[in-house]
Amino acid sequence: MDVNIKQMEGIWTLGYSLDRHTIRSTPIGYNEYGYMQFDTERPEAGEALFQLKYRSDYSQVPIIGQQLCSSFGRAFSSANLIIPMPASTPRNRQPVTEIARDLSQRMGIPYVENLLVKTGSTSPMKDIEKREDKVSALVNAFTAYDVLGEGLFDALIVDDLFDTGSSLEAATTVLRGYSKIRNVYVATVTRKR
Repeated sequence: MDVNIKQMEGIWTLGYSLDRHTIRSTPIGYNEYGYMQFDTERPEAGEALFQLKYRSDYSQVPIIGQQLCSSFGRAFSSANLIIPMPASTPRNRQPVTEIARDLSQRMGIPYVENLLVKTGSTSPMKDIEKREDKVSALVNAFTAYDVLGEGLFDALIVDDLFDTGSSLEAATTVLRGYSKIRNVYVATVTRKR
Protein backbone atom coordinates (compact mmCIF):
# COMPACT_ATOMS: atom_id res chain seq x y z
CA MET A 1 0.00 0.00 0.00
CA ASP A 2 1.34 3.42 -0.92
CA VAL A 3 0.99 5.83 1.99
CA ASN A 4 1.68 9.49 2.71
CA ILE A 5 2.45 9.43 6.44
CA LYS A 6 2.01 12.57 8.46
CA GLN A 7 2.79 13.27 12.09
CA MET A 8 -0.25 14.59 13.96
CA GLU A 9 0.36 17.29 16.52
CA GLY A 10 -1.66 17.20 19.72
CA ILE A 11 -1.49 16.66 23.46
CA TRP A 12 -0.53 12.99 22.99
CA THR A 13 3.09 11.87 23.22
CA LEU A 14 3.33 11.00 19.50
CA GLY A 15 0.81 10.49 16.73
CA TYR A 16 0.75 9.55 13.05
CA SER A 17 -1.75 8.92 10.26
CA LEU A 18 -1.16 6.79 7.19
CA ASP A 19 -2.65 9.08 4.54
CA ARG A 20 -5.32 11.57 3.59
CA HIS A 21 -8.91 10.38 3.61
CA THR A 22 -9.66 11.64 0.09
CA ILE A 23 -7.71 13.14 -2.77
CA ARG A 24 -10.67 14.86 -4.40
CA SER A 25 -14.45 14.67 -4.39
CA THR A 26 -16.52 16.14 -7.24
CA PRO A 27 -20.33 16.48 -7.15
CA ILE A 28 -21.95 14.54 -10.01
CA GLY A 29 -25.65 15.11 -9.38
CA TYR A 30 -28.54 14.03 -7.22
CA ASN A 31 -29.72 10.45 -6.86
CA GLU A 32 -33.35 9.32 -6.96
CA TYR A 33 -33.67 10.16 -3.23
CA GLY A 34 -32.50 13.75 -3.63
CA TYR A 35 -29.00 13.23 -2.19
CA MET A 36 -25.97 14.69 -3.91
CA GLN A 37 -23.63 12.03 -5.25
CA PHE A 38 -19.88 12.45 -5.60
CA ASP A 39 -17.09 11.05 -7.72
CA THR A 40 -14.44 10.56 -5.03
CA GLU A 41 -10.81 9.66 -5.51
CA ARG A 42 -9.10 8.19 -2.46
CA PRO A 43 -5.55 7.10 -1.69
CA GLU A 44 -5.11 3.38 -1.03
CA ALA A 45 -5.51 3.73 2.75
CA GLY A 46 -8.61 5.89 2.27
CA GLU A 47 -10.15 3.39 -0.13
CA ALA A 48 -9.41 0.47 2.20
CA LEU A 49 -11.05 2.33 5.09
CA PHE A 50 -14.05 3.31 2.93
CA GLN A 51 -14.57 -0.31 1.85
CA LEU A 52 -14.31 -1.49 5.46
CA LYS A 53 -16.60 1.12 7.05
CA TYR A 54 -19.19 1.70 4.35
CA ARG A 55 -19.18 -1.56 2.37
CA SER A 56 -18.56 -3.91 5.34
CA ASP A 57 -15.55 -5.40 3.56
CA TYR A 58 -13.75 -6.89 6.55
CA SER A 59 -11.06 -8.34 4.28
CA GLN A 60 -9.55 -4.83 4.53
CA VAL A 61 -8.77 -5.27 8.25
CA PRO A 62 -5.54 -7.28 7.82
CA ILE A 63 -4.41 -4.99 4.99
CA ILE A 64 -4.86 -1.90 7.18
CA GLY A 65 -3.43 -3.63 10.27
CA GLN A 66 -0.32 -4.72 8.35
CA GLN A 67 0.24 -1.21 7.01
CA LEU A 68 -0.17 0.37 10.46
CA CYS A 69 2.32 -2.13 11.88
CA SER A 70 4.92 -1.71 9.16
CA SER A 71 4.57 2.08 9.09
CA PHE A 72 4.42 2.78 12.84
CA GLY A 73 5.62 -0.32 14.70
CA ARG A 74 9.04 1.14 15.46
CA ALA A 75 7.71 4.60 16.37
CA PHE A 76 5.37 3.03 18.92
CA SER A 77 7.71 0.28 20.12
CA SER A 78 7.37 1.35 23.77
CA ALA A 79 3.57 0.95 23.65
CA ASN A 80 2.55 -2.03 25.74
CA LEU A 81 -1.18 -1.97 25.13
CA ILE A 82 -3.52 -1.02 22.29
CA ILE A 83 -6.87 0.67 22.82
CA PRO A 84 -9.50 1.21 20.12
CA MET A 85 -11.05 4.67 20.01
CA PRO A 86 -14.62 4.29 21.29
CA ALA A 87 -16.97 4.33 18.31
CA SER A 88 -19.29 7.25 17.69
CA THR A 89 -21.70 5.22 15.53
CA PRO A 90 -23.13 1.97 16.95
CA ARG A 91 -22.48 -1.04 14.69
CA ASN A 92 -22.71 -4.77 15.29
CA ARG A 93 -19.07 -5.07 14.28
CA GLN A 94 -16.85 -2.02 14.83
CA PRO A 95 -14.19 -1.37 12.16
CA VAL A 96 -11.84 0.43 14.59
CA THR A 97 -12.10 -2.44 17.06
CA GLU A 98 -11.23 -4.94 14.34
CA ILE A 99 -8.24 -2.86 13.19
CA ALA A 100 -6.96 -2.43 16.77
CA ARG A 101 -7.24 -6.19 17.44
CA ASP A 102 -5.36 -6.99 14.26
CA LEU A 103 -2.62 -4.47 15.06
CA SER A 104 -2.21 -5.80 18.62
CA GLN A 105 -1.63 -9.31 17.24
CA ARG A 106 0.91 -8.02 14.74
CA MET A 107 2.77 -5.96 17.37
CA GLY A 108 2.50 -8.71 19.99
CA ILE A 109 1.02 -6.47 22.67
CA PRO A 110 -2.31 -6.70 24.51
CA TYR A 111 -5.52 -5.27 23.13
CA VAL A 112 -7.70 -3.69 25.84
CA GLU A 113 -11.20 -2.80 24.70
CA ASN A 114 -12.83 -1.99 28.04
CA LEU A 115 -10.27 0.52 29.37
CA LEU A 116 -11.53 3.63 27.53
CA VAL A 117 -15.31 3.56 27.16
CA LYS A 118 -17.84 6.10 25.95
CA THR A 119 -20.26 6.20 28.89
CA GLY A 120 -22.10 9.44 28.14
CA SER A 121 -23.79 10.99 25.17
CA THR A 122 -22.90 14.22 23.44
CA SER A 123 -24.55 16.59 21.04
CA PRO A 124 -23.43 16.03 17.45
CA MET A 125 -19.95 17.53 17.17
CA LYS A 126 -20.98 19.51 14.09
CA ASP A 127 -23.43 21.42 16.32
CA ILE A 128 -20.68 22.51 18.73
CA GLU A 129 -18.77 25.49 17.37
CA LYS A 130 -15.68 25.86 19.58
CA ARG A 131 -13.03 23.16 19.59
CA GLU A 132 -12.53 23.53 23.35
CA ASP A 133 -16.26 22.90 23.87
CA LYS A 134 -16.06 19.76 21.73
CA VAL A 135 -13.14 18.43 23.75
CA SER A 136 -14.87 19.26 27.04
CA ALA A 137 -18.08 17.49 25.97
CA LEU A 138 -16.13 14.43 24.90
CA VAL A 139 -13.97 14.31 28.05
CA ASN A 140 -17.19 14.15 30.04
CA ALA A 141 -18.48 11.34 27.80
CA PHE A 142 -15.41 9.07 28.20
CA THR A 143 -14.49 6.96 31.22
CA ALA A 144 -11.23 5.12 31.92
CA TYR A 145 -11.91 1.92 33.86
CA ASP A 146 -9.32 0.37 36.16
CA VAL A 147 -8.81 -2.86 34.25
CA LEU A 148 -5.01 -2.96 34.15
CA GLY A 149 -2.69 -4.85 36.43
CA GLU A 150 0.15 -3.30 38.39
CA GLY A 151 2.64 -0.99 36.72
CA LEU A 152 2.75 1.89 34.27
CA PHE A 153 1.62 1.52 30.69
CA ASP A 154 2.19 3.26 27.39
CA ALA A 155 -1.10 3.18 25.48
CA LEU A 156 -1.57 3.32 21.72
CA ILE A 157 -5.03 4.57 20.72
CA VAL A 158 -6.10 3.37 17.26
CA ASP A 159 -8.67 5.41 15.35
CA ASP A 160 -9.93 5.34 11.80
CA LEU A 161 -10.12 9.03 10.84
CA PHE A 162 -8.39 12.12 12.20
CA ASP A 163 -10.52 15.22 11.60
CA THR A 164 -10.19 18.02 14.15
CA GLY A 165 -8.47 15.86 16.76
CA SER A 166 -11.10 16.69 19.38
CA SER A 167 -11.99 13.08 20.16
CA LEU A 168 -8.36 11.96 20.35
CA GLU A 169 -7.52 14.93 22.58
CA ALA A 170 -10.42 14.06 24.88
CA ALA A 171 -9.39 10.39 24.99
CA THR A 172 -5.79 11.37 25.73
CA THR A 173 -6.95 13.68 28.53
CA VAL A 174 -9.02 10.92 30.13
CA LEU A 175 -6.23 8.35 29.82
CA ARG A 176 -3.67 10.73 31.29
CA GLY A 177 -5.98 11.11 34.27
CA TYR A 178 -5.66 7.36 34.88
CA SER A 179 -2.70 6.75 37.20
CA LYS A 180 -1.49 3.65 35.35
CA ILE A 181 -1.00 5.38 31.97
CA ARG A 182 2.38 7.00 31.35
CA ASN A 183 2.41 7.86 27.62
CA VAL A 184 -0.40 8.06 25.09
CA TYR A 185 0.29 7.47 21.40
CA VAL A 186 -2.22 7.74 18.58
CA ALA A 187 -2.38 6.11 15.16
CA THR A 188 -5.07 6.73 12.57
CA VAL A 189 -5.68 5.20 9.19
CA THR A 190 -6.61 8.48 7.47
CA ARG A 191 -6.80 12.21 8.10
CA LYS A 192 -8.96 14.96 6.68
CA ARG A 193 -6.17 17.57 6.72
